[in-house]
Amino acid sequence: MTSRKYVYFFGEGTKEMKKLLGGKGANLSEMTNIGLPVPLGFTITTEVCNLFYDLGERYPEGLDGQIDGNLKKLEDKMGMSFKDYKNPLLVSVRSGAAISMPGMMDTVLNLGLNDKTVKSLIDKTNNERFCWDSYRRFIQMFGDVVMNVEHKKFEKAIQAKKDEKGVKFDTQLTADDLKELVEDYKKIIKNEKGRSFPQDPREQLQMSMDAVFKSWNNKRAIAYRNIHDIPHNLGTAVNVQAMVFGNMGEDSGTGVAFTRNPSTGENKVYGEYLINAQGEDVVAGIRTPKPISKLKDEMPDIYKQLIGICKKLEEHYRDTQDMEFTIQKGNLYMLQTRTGKRTAAAALQIAVDMVNEELIDIKTAVMRIEPEQLDQMLHKQLDKKAKEKGQLIGKGLPASPGAAVGKVAFDADSAVEESKKENVILVRTETSPEDIQGMAVAQGILTARGGMTSHAAVVARGMGKCCVAGCEDIKVFEAKQYFLVNGNKIKYGDWITLDGSTGEVFLGKIPVVDPEITRNFEIFMGWVDKYRKIGVRANADTPVDSEVALKFGAEGIGLCRTEHMFFEADRIKAVRKMIVASSKKERKKALMELLPMQRKDFIEIFKAMKNLPVTIRLLDPPLHEFLPKEEEDIKEIAGELGIEAEELKATINSLHEMNPMLGHRGCRLSITFPEILEMQTRAIFEAAAKLTKEGYKIIPEVMIPLVGIVEEIKILKKQIINIADKVMKESGTKFNYKVGTMIEIPRACVTADEIASEAEFFSFGTNDLTQLTFGYSRDDSGKFLPDYIEKGVLAKDPFATIDKKGVGKLVEIAVEKGRKVRKDLKIGICGEHGGDPDSVEFCHKIGLDYVSCSPYRIPIAKIAAAQAAIKEEENKA
Repeated sequence: MTSRKYVYFFGEGTKEMKKLLGGKGANLSEMTNIGLPVPLGFTITTEVCNLFYDLGERYPEGLDGQIDGNLKKLEDKMGMSFKDYKNPLLVSVRSGAAISMPGMMDTVLNLGLNDKTVKSLIDKTNNERFCWDSYRRFIQMFGDVVMNVEHKKFEKAIQAKKDEKGVKFDTQLTADDLKELVEDYKKIIKNEKGRSFPQDPREQLQMSMDAVFKSWNNKRAIAYRNIHDIPHNLGTAVNVQAMVFGNMGEDSGTGVAFTRNPSTGENKVYGEYLINAQGEDVVAGIRTPKPISKLKDEMPDIYKQLIGICKKLEEHYRDTQDMEFTIQKGNLYMLQTRTGKRTAAAALQIAVDMVNEELIDIKTAVMRIEPEQLDQMLHKQLDKKAKEKGQLIGKGLPASPGAAVGKVAFDADSAVEESKKENVILVRTETSPEDIQGMAVAQGILTARGGMTSHAAVVARGMGKCCVAGCEDIKVFEAKQYFLVNGNKIKYGDWITLDGSTGEVFLGKIPVVDPEITRNFEIFMGWVDKYRKIGVRANADTPVDSEVALKFGAEGIGLCRTEHMFFEADRIKAVRKMIVASSKKERKKALMELLPMQRKDFIEIFKAMKNLPVTIRLLDPPLHEFLPKEEEDIKEIAGELGIEAEELKATINSLHEMNPMLGHRGCRLSITFPEILEMQTRAIFEAAAKLTKEGYKIIPEVMIPLVGIVEEIKILKKQIINIADKVMKESGTKFNYKVGTMIEIPRACVTADEIASEAEFFSFGTNDLTQLTFGYSRDDSGKFLPDYIEKGVLAKDPFATIDKKGVGKLVEIAVEKGRKVRKDLKIGICGEHGGDPDSVEFCHKIGLDYVSCSPYRIPIAKIAAAQAAIKEEENKA
């Protein structure tokens, strides 16, 4: 007999044992321990799930004995038995991972029912309809989840029965109707699987346990873990729990409750329930439930008890709880509690309120907000004036806030395909876990059925997606690819707009606007700034970008890409003149046209940043990027430039490179064409001189891109100093400036000590550094990276999260070598990784001075930096 414990009876575990018992199992034990009404049961550990896969879908020795022992304990405590057909034990079998994955894995209810026990249950309850309803639900769920019979075959059978009887709802079917349906369902299973529906409860339990463990690696669960960055080796637990029934009549029911509103954060119990229903009826969206406040009128004693339990659980866990409950014949039972998923606005409201209530401290509040979650608050909202003129076609429940504009798609696969070309809104009668990939790519989700705690609502809130649920105005015809709403027929590919904050649905496209910063956001970011140690700058190329960056708390600009300014309509012609110039004189003439425009750009950006540092990268891309590619465009632009089309074609052909990312770009352009560097640095320094005279304290940081050899920066730095000296002399001013480099070539990392002898700062361009380290093209790697991640070649996309072992190691080498030579060397990162929380934590750990990211990612980077600092402090303690 094994000494390893694989099965825990409820009450043997604690809430701290989530890794072993899963979140559901650990919390069921915890609720049992604090005296809440929890139906008895036991948990089979996540360790068994991992062993199940390690052993080739077999179970470890000794598990059967432990299950039988705990089953016997459950039977004894309940006074019921799997083997006693006159007093049968019925159980539910549910999954439960350490990290909540709502709806992604499988559940089986009413297990233990068969042709004999259903009759005993009728005698015991004197409620024939309830018993046949429970049995038909069990066969349908077991057939779908355990035996892999298509769900729609059962739905087709029940719809046929309702049509035959002339009724609309399942609840209108009689006991005899349901009894006939049970036989129909059993025939479906026999026809589809070539075997009868199993009658032995222990066999039903074994098959259900197998199904739950196998569901850990089903397509939707894997997709959910990939989307939410959940490790694939956690495994799920299996919870076996005595059944309680919410469908035993008008004194029974089932519901979901949150201790605070998950959309707004309001300190008020929020949720939904259904009378005479089982749990899946609420979350599946098949019937639209009632708000929890109505329970006070229908069952005042139960409502009072539930509110008391909510208060007790929130004080115990010191966080908002999401609970499932069932009322059986006037008795309340708690089936689950877990940390409630919430919108970003709600998360901030709850954090601020709980600090004010002294339920948590500020450090806990900072650690509790997921950095990526704040992205929701930074999404655009519908333009109010345009919205007033919009064509409102329907209204549902405001399940997840924000705005979404997109083309209609009716299934996950078409949503994925369409999203490659246009923004998409996924429209479903109700979503199911199979829709997860479509939901991930959609801008928003619209469902005809379901409530605020339906699958669509919960998943959308977790993803930060706009969602309108339970829009009963619409009738969806998924197979025919259209929906009807108030006289309108909306087809696949038509544009609609959703307002997830109000539940409104509009025909066509409505403009969106930037979100407003709330007081809670400001309070929370003030807390964040108290703890973080690393600076956060913005990647910004225009005065507008700079102002947005300041609004979100940027401490300077870490990357200003000058080439983005060249594509403006008033200057692209001068850029092209410079490129096609046949002599240095002509090239300088064209560059002189650009000089005042660039100077004006820098003046406006410096002013917008209010004396904060601005790092300006000199021209980086190859010149051919500024020239046309299509025949018609070549003819038109040749005419504008006053040259023959063939001459422009010849120039384009001469600039063609087999691998332009490794070609004539970055500092190589400035070495070859020093007049380009001269124009750009003159524009920077003349802007600095002008503003210095006006009383500004401007500190421009001139960044030379793509340096791999110290001689490159030596040559160019000398030219930059000469131009700065000339401008100061000409303007009669003095200003400070720095000359540094963008470290984006592996050779620069390993020779960083040499480069630091010239460079006054380093900024890691991790996009190109990743590209050059892996040998992956950023533009083409999308063809294979998803397969690499799915098959475990890579844990994450290295262009999204920094590869610590390879690219990260090169960064560490460069930091160490650079600071040995220049102790005050300022070092930052300005690739896309600057806004990725995991990468920000890495930058904190290796001692970078700052990260730089897009303006809307600044709060995310700041929270990640604060959390990294708190973790470091706690680890030291």
